[in-house]
Amino acid sequence: MNVQKNIALVAHDHRKKDMIEWVEWNVSNLLQHCLTCTGTTGRLVEKAIREKQTDLAIPDDFTMVKLHSGPLGGDQQLGALITEGKIDLIIFFWDPMQPQPHDVDVKALLRIAVLYNVPIACNRSTADFIISSPLMTHEYAPIMPSHEAYLQRELVADSREGRRVDAVRPDGRADETPVGASIIGPRWDQRREVENITLN
Repeated sequence: MNVQKNIALVAHDHRKKDMIEWVEWNVSNLLQHCLTCTGTTGRLVEKAIREKQTDLAIPDDFTMVKLHSGPLGGDQQLGALITEGKIDLIIFFWDPMQPQPHDVDVKALLRIAVLYNVPIACNRSTADFIISSPLMTHEYAPIMPSHEAYLQRELVADSREGRRVDAVRPDGRADETPVGASIIGPRWDQRREVENITLN
């Protein structure tokens, strides 16, 4: 992670006011880094920075990328950037009081941030602690978790019939399911219980 960080800014509708106030308060620090924003948040952040332009000199190397709106795929775009190592930290003011039409995308974004060890602030206090950290002005090497065990996990498959071995029955026979198919009805152990009930 370089001295100049790639910071993602995301805010739900009822939290955009908090985000803009936070940006205005920390604009001098934010201008030292590169920003990536989703949809409307990006437009509002850009407006706030331009209004401060008369008071502050915007560095020549300052960049701001605007993705799609969150419900239109912006959260997924941001998640992809995280997996590519292009986001160093996230300021995500999500709304805990309102259901979102893209809740699954929000959950996925939070999961990916944790999975790739990307610091994420979900409220102004945490955002203040992060932006004022000495690490913001120094190089930092985060510990990247290894997913090798997951990638190398053993999947026993019978390529001749396109079947995957999911379990081994007590009689030693494989309980197989066609690859890509769902299990419909009870599995062998459940079927055995049903048979016993029927016999009794």
